[in-house]
Amino acid sequence: MDSLRHPDLVAVGRSLRAAHDAVLAAEQDAARVAHRRTRSLRDLLLEAEDDGTEVAVHTALGVDRGRPEVGLDHVVVGTCAIALSAIVRVDGR
Repeated sequence: MDSLRHPDLVAVGRSLRAAHDAVLAAEQDAARVAHRRTRSLRDLLLEAEDDGTEVAVHTALGVDRGRPEVGLDHVVVGTCAIALSAIVRVDGR
């Protein structure tokens, strides 16, 4: 009999594989959460610009909607140039 095919080792192998898969899934979820929390507002808008996604940019003066064009310290949405420091919220991503 092949010692690696012993029935006891097969069961142990399955339980170790299940534990490994559970840990791997938890680590991937933790990495996704950490990535979302460390992205800056500019990173979020750059991703929307790259994807061609329309966003709604909220400021104290109102809401502008459109595809963003991101500069160093501002974003252009539609015909409005908005300073990144003036943005309160971004929807659409």
